[in-house]
Amino acid sequence: MSCNNNCFMVGKEKYRDINSLLNKKINEKKVLIAVHRGSPGGNIIENTIPAYHNSLRLGGDMFEMDVIKSTDGILYTFHDGTERRNLKEEDNIKTMSSEKIDSLFYYNSIGAPSEFKVERFEDVVKEFNKGELYNIDRAWDIFPEVFEALNKYDYAIGQALFKSPVKKEILEFLEKNEKKYMYMPIVYSLEEIEEVLSYENINLVGLEIIAKDTECDLFNDDVLDRLKSKGLFLWVNAITLDKEIVLYGKLDDNISVIEGPENGWGKLFEKKIDIIQTDWPSLLKEYRDKYFNK
Repeated sequence: MSCNNNCFMVGKEKYRDINSLLNKKINEKKVLIAVHRGSPGGNIIENTIPAYHNSLRLGGDMFEMDVIKSTDGILYTFHDGTERRNLKEEDNIKTMSSEKIDSLFYYNSIGAPSEFKVERFEDVVKEFNKGELYNIDRAWDIFPEVFEALNKYDYAIGQALFKSPVKKEILEFLEKNEKKYMYMPIVYSLEEIEEVLSYENINLVGLEIIAKDTECDLFNDDVLDRLKSKGLFLWVNAITLDKEIVLYGKLDDNISVIEGPENGWGKLFEKKIDIIQTDWPSLLKEYRDKYFNK
């Protein structure tokens, strides 16, 4: 990647080639838009190829997918816990065989049956092979299997961004694994960040920072500046999951859509957040374009 002295480069120099696409996009766009489970709506279902395509058409720079494993070892993109809403099934999808999963059809936003089925993970990887970025979520208990699947596709190493909670067994797996996929831990404290930084051979590119209120260390601008100075991007979830969960000081999609983007997303821009995950990519893109082209 050609870059002048004002360029922000995330990750270690030794992994520069792997991280080049991510760095290129961060420097082009200033703030990347990550889209939560793709962009569903109407008869387009979350965590499916149509929803992922839709998220990019609506202005997303990256889409998030959730990955699970069937009882016989097949990987699918699905957020377990949503079986009743999406499939009219009571059992957790992780307790189902691939034969069972492949027999199911999704229900759409009005509760009517759709023509869409749960996507196999490798079908998604094969579909997005032209430099699209995607974040792999909820797969930390099956990282070895997901890595093995991705290793079949040479292009995937520069596109896939993994995330997980900070757990010793996960960090040790990433440290020892030969393939250095991009990694972003979910962090709640400075202590967790220091633990991750103690590993020399993880392709650490950024941090998903959680701050339940404005008094948290990870909401402090000086702290954020220090983290960015280590060559790490900062990812914030603006998604509003329910009326109770606060992911980042209430600077979220709700306030941005209802009261105006300057009250939520704009304050994240002011805090120099590099990636914002949202359920409203087109509105965020419109605001981002105006904000950085004043």
